[in-house]
Amino acid sequence: MIHSMTGFGRSACEVDGIGLEVEARSVNHRHLDLRIRLPRVLADQERRLKQRVQAALSRGKVDVTVSLVMGSAESMLEIDETIAAQYVEASRSLRERHGLTDELAVSSLLSLPGVTRLIETEADPETLLEPLDRALDEAIAALIAMRVAEGASLAAEFDGRLAHVVELSDRFAARSEEVVRVARQRLQKRAEQIKSDVGLLDEARLHQEIVIAADRLDITEELVRLRSHVEQFRDTLASAAADSPVGRRLDFLLQELGREANTVGSKASDAPLAQDVIELKTELERIREQVQNVE
Repeated sequence: MIHSMTGFGRSACEVDGIGLEVEARSVNHRHLDLRIRLPRVLADQERRLKQRVQAALSRGKVDVTVSLVMGSAESMLEIDETIAAQYVEASRSLRERHGLTDELAVSSLLSLPGVTRLIETEADPETLLEPLDRALDEAIAALIAMRVAEGASLAAEFDGRLAHVVELSDRFAARSEEVVRVARQRLQKRAEQIKSDVGLLDEARLHQEIVIAADRLDITEELVRLRSHVEQFRDTLASAAADSPVGRRLDFLLQELGREANTVGSKASDAPLAQDVIELKTELERIREQVQNVE
């Protein structure tokens, strides 16, 4: 089953009153573009965590964010007695000097700059490593599960669009025979007109022109390759596995399908066939847009 490159996963746990949260997001990218954001206390774990993610994912632009939510037990209010005393003394001095009656309230004193400070106790990184690994694995597993679900939707869409491509190739084959027949009749009619005008008819030359025209308009080989590429595309979808990404191969097969569509288009000499070629190219472009999101 193919995997999409779009996904999201989240996991959270608590360690000694400290909340640990891991979020993983991914979108499409040609390679694996991985960024991990860590709190300062876990900054030295970036390389190890990257290796852990790289073992699970092979393509996509992946952002992993690790957050710590410190509990109330881990925070402590500190009061700077020296600064507070200076505020109190300044308040008393101003009251005496200017005959003021208001006194400095405690609540007002605590709100003044520099009087209080909230100190967060640093978490012990050693106690966070095992829960961090577990939370990361759970977030990545949830992300992969979403990528698998998206991949199933993509596979269903590809199946429908490929069926339409095959239907168009059948219409090409049926119309191509008619185009060649009309071209042959046109050449014979022109030869008869020349004979009527000059009294001469070069049968060998007429036969040669008919053969050249039929060869120029024949799209049998292109249709055989087109159908072959469709079958390879389907086989690739069916054989996709978690440890064998197929996005690049699908993209290559689409290039080949596009090449055959262009060749058929260059040989299209009547309006119905040309319209079908446009429809084929449109369908291939729709497939290409979705293939860009396949891992």
